[in-house]
Amino acid sequence: MLPLIAFLAGTLLGSFTNVCIYRLPRGQSIIRPPSRCPKCKTRLKPWHNIPLLSYLLLRGRCAYCGNPISLRYPLVELLSGLIYLFLFFHLGLGIEFPIYALFSTALIIISFHDLEHGLIPDIITLPGMAAGLAVSLFLSIKFLDSLIGLLVGGGLFLLIAVIWKGGMGGGDVKLGAFVGLFLGWKYTLLAIFIAFFAGAVVGIALILAKVRGRRDPIPFGPFISVGALISLLWGEKLIQWYLTYLK
Repeated sequence: MLPLIAFLAGTLLGSFTNVCIYRLPRGQSIIRPPSRCPKCKTRLKPWHNIPLLSYLLLRGRCAYCGNPISLRYPLVELLSGLIYLFLFFHLGLGIEFPIYALFSTALIIISFHDLEHGLIPDIITLPGMAAGLAVSLFLSIKFLDSLIGLLVGGGLFLLIAVIWKGGMGGGDVKLGAFVGLFLGWKYTLLAIFIAFFAGAVVGIALILAKVRGRRDPIPFGPFISVGALISLLWGEKLIQWYLTYLK
């Protein structure tokens, strides 16, 4: 029962995450007005906003104007639900669960914002860093590890930005620092390695498929977020596997 509750909570937060992804870049309030169809502007009924289920019942179209609903909406809800479910199995229902659940929600918002607009929103990362410092006292990682994680995450991306002009933006630097505060330096290093590995694989695949050119920029925020989530959920196992492999 508890795993199901964790999944459903994730889908509910995923629905709110979609609101943030749509409204933040447009400078709109994420509280008011209530949800509306972006095409016909008609206010949606509560049963039009049931995570996952409403999309299926409406067959992916607005109930009023028939405009197609972006596949991003159910995708984000499902992704959020699955992440919350994995977090529950990894952390249980202790104090760390809600902290890392909100951390994960922030990463989803950042990822889709970067994918759609090529920008990592300061309105998420800067308050997120302040929150990371505040809650680090309640996390299993030590406060000093959290501070070093900030320096490692932000510092590495800053170094890349300085050495390789245009290689990283200021948003990536802040996101690295944000991730570092919540993961600590060890898991942040792993997250960065995963991010670069995944970015390289996807980048090469896009070039070979002629979807992107060699000089076309690829948003890196989603790769940092994926690296952070993998490191958070399975970092210890990956590190132990690597150390065993070296022996």
